[in-house]
Amino acid sequence: MNTGRFKPSSIALATLLAASAVHAAPKPFMWENATVYFVVTDRFSNGDKSNDFPYGRKADAAPLRGFMGGDLKGLTARVKEGYFDSLGVNAIWLTPPVEQIHAGTDEGTGKSYGFHGYWARDFTAIDANLGTEADFRAFVEAAHARGIRVLFDVVMNHIGPVTGQDPNWPADWVRMDPVCTHKDVATTVTCALVANLPDVRTESNENVALPPALVEKWKKEGRYEREVKELDEFFSRTGYPRAPRYYLMKWHADWVRKYGIDGFRADTVKHTEPGVWKELRTVADAAFEDYRKAHPGKALGDKFFTVAEVYNYSIGHGREFDMSTAKVDFYADGFDALINFSLPSDGKGDYESIFAKYAAALHGPLRGKSVLNYMDSHDDGNPFDAARTKPFETANKLLLAPGAAQIYYGDETARRLDMAEATGDAKLRSYMNWEELAHNTARDGYRIADVRAHWSKLGLFRQNHLSIGAGEHRKLADKPYTFARIFGNDKVVVALDVPVGKPVAVSVGSVFANGTRVRDAYSGVTYTVRNGKVATGGKAGVVLLEAAR
Repeated sequence: MNTGRFKPSSIALATLLAASAVHAAPKPFMWENATVYFVVTDRFSNGDKSNDFPYGRKADAAPLRGFMGGDLKGLTARVKEGYFDSLGVNAIWLTPPVEQIHAGTDEGTGKSYGFHGYWARDFTAIDANLGTEADFRAFVEAAHARGIRVLFDVVMNHIGPVTGQDPNWPADWVRMDPVCTHKDVATTVTCALVANLPDVRTESNENVALPPALVEKWKKEGRYEREVKELDEFFSRTGYPRAPRYYLMKWHADWVRKYGIDGFRADTVKHTEPGVWKELRTVADAAFEDYRKAHPGKALGDKFFTVAEVYNYSIGHGREFDMSTAKVDFYADGFDALINFSLPSDGKGDYESIFAKYAAALHGPLRGKSVLNYMDSHDDGNPFDAARTKPFETANKLLLAPGAAQIYYGDETARRLDMAEATGDAKLRSYMNWEELAHNTARDGYRIADVRAHWSKLGLFRQNHLSIGAGEHRKLADKPYTFARIFGNDKVVVALDVPVGKPVAVSVGSVFANGTRVRDAYSGVTYTVRNGKVATGGKAGVVLLEAAR
């Protein structure tokens, strides 16, 4: 594994990072057009090797199922060097940084640890493998300094598996059975997601005492009295019963109140009663307002954002997700956006079939809401291009699709998702391929730095133009495939699969008037519109036209 600091050897990448090292003027931003970089923090960049194996953890996991050293210091260093700026990224979603179960456990695929963040032991602490609360604060502040929002991954459905070192919580807090069969609402919600994954009784309104394991832990850490005092204040202020879900809401909202987190990505949403999320939104909104009042001018926006993982939700579902015995509008339960699981399969179609369908949904049934598109992720076993034979097409279809875009770490460097040594979802979770990028590795007819540069050009163009994700879509021509996006005064024309090596006329229709000077953001060349067309020079297969400044 590569856990060292990245030393770029590619002139192209070094130039991109150098250009982004200086703070630029604020860019236009809407969550509907956001470019969200999703990072499994442990797999990204190791900034502090001294914290690689705390809590007695060992390097004894099955392939790609243990901790590999990535941490908050490493992630923050990448933020500060401008890595994300050069991709046009304006939000980072990191896997849950909270303290995980200490031991490894065999979930049927060999010994596994909670490197992914979804096996919580204590929702109020940062996992020592990732660093400290000071490290987390430094990350958020570094991201905010560059105009990058932070999405905090929220788990309301379950705690981590039970091990010899990680005791279960009381029966009035969690259930261990039945295991979900996903046949209807009851067998999806009131059940344990998998064996040995304690399911929080989020339906309960009964008062419960703190889990003894947390009481013991907090007393050892010298913070029991403070935590209890804050809980007493929370329950007194809100009037909520001391039921399990409200403890979790308080603990998750604390990260917002203390550090100014910009939004939540909610995990396993369909496995919890829908109303829970509306309640969480109320608590989170209040925490965000508390932060804004306590830190005037520090928040990047004036509204908290939430996006839901409703597994297998497709943009084609519109506002209703079918759970067999009920149809649920998760947007109505406090969410601004849902993750769109269908782009990996929709991506097999042509550009227009994707773009027209998504634009019609977002400006029709989903008007006022949005989706977060992706081509691959940490738990989708059917990524668009696991072997990374089509990294340029992947970028085109993701970053130019209507809606928000989620880059999964390493998409931009063609990090492979079919690791032979691993099984199941571990194949998707290898360490970031910094060495391939540094050495500009050649693969399948391309070089890694060229892939990175392509993602950068599209990402920066997307960042500069709200019309890409939020605008009206108009097809202008078939050959080369050309379309326009328009959002208020922001207008762009994009041509894809343009023949290279010869002049090609790209139609701009009535988007840009004759005589208008337009710039191709891909090649950097400026043209003049004549007879509704631009005579491009054939420098690249992608043309990104914007009004010249």
